[in-house]
Amino acid sequence: MLLDFLKTIIFGVVEGISEWLPISSTGHLIIIQEFIQLNVRKEYWDIFIVIIQLGAIFAVLVNFFKDLNPLLAKNKSKKKSIYNTWIKIIIGCIPAGIVGILLNDWIEDRLMGNLVVSITLIAYGIVFIIVEKKNNKEVSSINSIEDMSYITAFKIGLFQMLSLIPGTSRSGSTIIGGLLLGVSRPLSANFSFYMSIPIMFGASFLKLIDAFFKGFTFSSYEIILLIVGMVTAFIVSLITINLFLKYIKNNDFTAFGWYRIIVGIIVLLLYF
Repeated sequence: MLLDFLKTIIFGVVEGISEWLPISSTGHLIIIQEFIQLNVRKEYWDIFIVIIQLGAIFAVLVNFFKDLNPLLAKNKSKKKSIYNTWIKIIIGCIPAGIVGILLNDWIEDRLMGNLVVSITLIAYGIVFIIVEKKNNKEVSSINSIEDMSYITAFKIGLFQMLSLIPGTSRSGSTIIGGLLLGVSRPLSANFSFYMSIPIMFGASFLKLIDAFFKGFTFSSYEIILLIVGMVTAFIVSLITINLFLKYIKNNDFTAFGWYRIIVGIIVLLLYF
């Protein structure tokens, strides 16, 4: 029992770090699973790796609470700006939301595997390096959420849709999309975090609803494990988000590109 709690904490740490960095949480969970496995039902594990994300997403809510809460706005102009931000967030989530609902089962059945994950890890790692080489020579035209149009938000949402392919990384796809559209690195990262709120809450909710209709029930032990994983992911996510935002103020994403390639090769080796 104690060993399962320690394993759950490890999974929470991995989720809290890899969910927000553009390195694919799915790829890292696959690697960890090769060496560490929870002594639980497969049905529970499939739910666990999705619901544990709630801990990570609560960290985003806490970290950006003032920026995204219109009730805390000091004046009408600020309140209007926050409501406008939420409109852009919702617009950006529409593509991935629709495709995710329609193709979720197909994606899990056909694409959830080491080979696909390794290919997307490596491919997007290369894309990151190429995009940053191009991006370093250009000046960002969109540096604040007010500068971002609804069309740009929707286009970033189209890039987020690519993250439905395992191994892509939701933050990685949206950040790449932002950079290609002329959005600054800090704003690309922030908007990626913003869009994660409805997307990840929605994914967790749909997973629970699906489990409910299939007659799945949690034991008290499984609930405790889930809480431990979520709390761990929450704490680690708070630290990761703040360090990541500080990092990108003076650095680009090239290092993450190389890191993805290395992890992708490791996953590929595990596949073979």
